[in-house]
Amino acid sequence: TCKVCGTSKYKELIAMRRSSVMSVVAVVAATGLLLGGCTSDKKNANSGPAATVEIKPTGDYNPLERDQIKDGGELTLPILEVPEQSNSLHGNAIVDGTTLWRWYNPQMTLADGDGTWHPNPAYLTNVNAEEVDGKTVVTYDINPDAVFNDGTPIDWRVFETMWKFNNAENPDVVANSTDGYDQIESVTAGESDKQAVVTYKQTYPWWQALFDRVLHPAVADAQTFNEGYLKNPHPEWGAGPYKVDQFDYNSGTVSFVPNEKWWGEKPKLDKVTYRQMESQATINAYQAGEVDAVEITNKDHLAVAKTVKDTTLRGTLRPSNYLVTLNAKTPTLEDVKVREAVFTGINRETLAQVRFNGMDYTENLPGSFALFQNQKGYQDNFGGLVTYDQDKAKQLLDEAGWAESGDGIREKDGKKLTLRYVTFGDSQLTKSTAAAMQKMLKDIGVDLQVAERPSSDFSKVIAEREFDVLTSGFMSYDPYGVAYFKQVYASDSELNKSGTGTPEMDEKIAELQQLPTQEEQIERANELEKEALQQYGIMPYVNGPQLYATKNGLANYGSYAFALVPKENIGWAK
Repeated sequence: TCKVCGTSKYKELIAMRRSSVMSVVAVVAATGLLLGGCTSDKKNANSGPAATVEIKPTGDYNPLERDQIKDGGELTLPILEVPEQSNSLHGNAIVDGTTLWRWYNPQMTLADGDGTWHPNPAYLTNVNAEEVDGKTVVTYDINPDAVFNDGTPIDWRVFETMWKFNNAENPDVVANSTDGYDQIESVTAGESDKQAVVTYKQTYPWWQALFDRVLHPAVADAQTFNEGYLKNPHPEWGAGPYKVDQFDYNSGTVSFVPNEKWWGEKPKLDKVTYRQMESQATINAYQAGEVDAVEITNKDHLAVAKTVKDTTLRGTLRPSNYLVTLNAKTPTLEDVKVREAVFTGINRETLAQVRFNGMDYTENLPGSFALFQNQKGYQDNFGGLVTYDQDKAKQLLDEAGWAESGDGIREKDGKKLTLRYVTFGDSQLTKSTAAAMQKMLKDIGVDLQVAERPSSDFSKVIAEREFDVLTSGFMSYDPYGVAYFKQVYASDSELNKSGTGTPEMDEKIAELQQLPTQEEQIERANELEKEALQQYGIMPYVNGPQLYATKNGLANYGSYAFALVPKENIGWAK
C-alpha cells in the first residue's frame, strides 16, 4: 500500500497506505496556495488555456452527482507501465498496476479527499466496529447482490482469503503489506455467509485501513497468489461496474467496458482505455487530443498544458513521499557509514529545486514516512538526523576506509567507489536530477554511474533490486501512515527495497502495533522512526503537488488527495 525524481513520471512503488481515514489525522486548511504564477483571471477559464492552478489540500477532481453526468462517452488515459504482475497485493506491485486493478475488481471502501472513510454500499451495506473483551471486532454486512464475474458469491470467505494471504503466516506468500492483517485473530461468518466478522487480537485502532480490496477465493495457495496474475489479469475474478475488454501486456493497451453482471448503478462511460507511453509522450498525446487527462510532473508539461484549449488544471497536496533508496545488499553500500556519507553528501534542497523548477511551488523538506507535514503528530525525524554537509560526508568515507585518489574518486582495496544509479524514462526532469546527483556525489569522491532504463522496466528493477541508488516514491491511498510503519522499516518488508532493518527494530515495531490508541502509536512511531532512519537506507526529499490537466467537463477524476470515488461515477458532465 505506495508506490520519482530519476524516473520519467515519478514511478512509484505500490504505496504503503490503503484507502481509509483516521480521526486523529486531520488535513489542515492550507488553501490559497497557487501554482504557476499570479493572475487576475478566474482560474481555469472554460473557453481558453488555463493560467494558474489552485492547490486544494482535500483534492480537486470535479466531484459531480450522477444526475449531472452524461450517460455514455469514452475516456482515454496514459499510463507509464502495464506491469506483468497484475496482483495489486503482491510485493512487486506498483501504482500503475493498482490503477488498473481498481477498474475491474471489488472496491470495498470509498473516501473523501480529506481521507474520511466510507463503506462502498455496492459491496457493504453496513460496517460496525466495537470493543469486546479488549479486542476490536468489526462486522461487515455484505450486499446480497454482490458476486464475482464467474458467479462466485462475494461473502465472508473473501475477507478470510484476504486475511490469510496478508497475515505473514505463510512464508511462501510475497505480500505487499501484512500491516494490520497480522493483528487479526480470526475471520468468520456471522449470522449468514453474507456477514463477515473480523476479530483482532487486541484493540486495533486502524481497522478502517484494511479490506479496501478483497481476493477471490480461487486464490487458494501461495503459488496462485504470487504467479497466478503474472501476465493474466483474471477478469473472471473481478467484480464491479466495469470488466476487462482488452489487456495487452505487450502493446501496453488496456481497456474496460461496462460489466453486464454488475448489480449496482450503471457506469457512466461506455469505455475506458489506457495506453502505455513514456512521460514526454503523455503530454504530447494530451496536446494532440489523444488522451483526456494527464498528470503534470514538471515545468515543461505545465507550460504545454496551459496552452491547450478547453483544459482544466487541477491541483492538490500529493499524499506521497519521494525518496532516495540505497541498496544495502550491494557490497559497496553494506557499510552503514558509507550510506550515511552518501545521504550527508546529497543536498535535498537542490533536488527539490530541480523537481519544482519553473513551477512556482515551494514546500518544507519532508522528514517522515509515517505522517505528512499537514497531519497532526508529524515530526521532522529525518531533518533532525541528516544535514547536508560535504565535509562531514568526506570524513565518514575516510572512517570507512575509502581514501582520496588522484582522479578525485575514492578507492579502497584497489576498488573505486562507484555506485549505479538506475533511472527510468526520457524526461528532462530525470536527466536534471541525475546530473545534480552525480555532481553532488562526485564532490565527495563517489562515482555515480547513471543506467538509463525505459519506464516499463521499473517493476523488474524494483523486484530484483538491480540498483545501488534509486529514486522512487511511496504513494499513499489513506492517511493511516503509522499503521504501515512495519511495511516501511521492517527488515523483511517487501516495500523496504533498501534491505536495511534489524531484528531489534522488528521487535520494537511489533510492540508499537500493540498500543491501543492512535495517539499512543503516533507518539511511539516518531521515536522509532528516528532510530530506524539511522540505518540510512531511505531518504525523503519531496512530497510535492499532485497536478492534472483534464479536458473540461471530466467529472470525478483528477487530483484526488485521499479520495477514492466509485468508478461508475466517472464520466463527462452534461
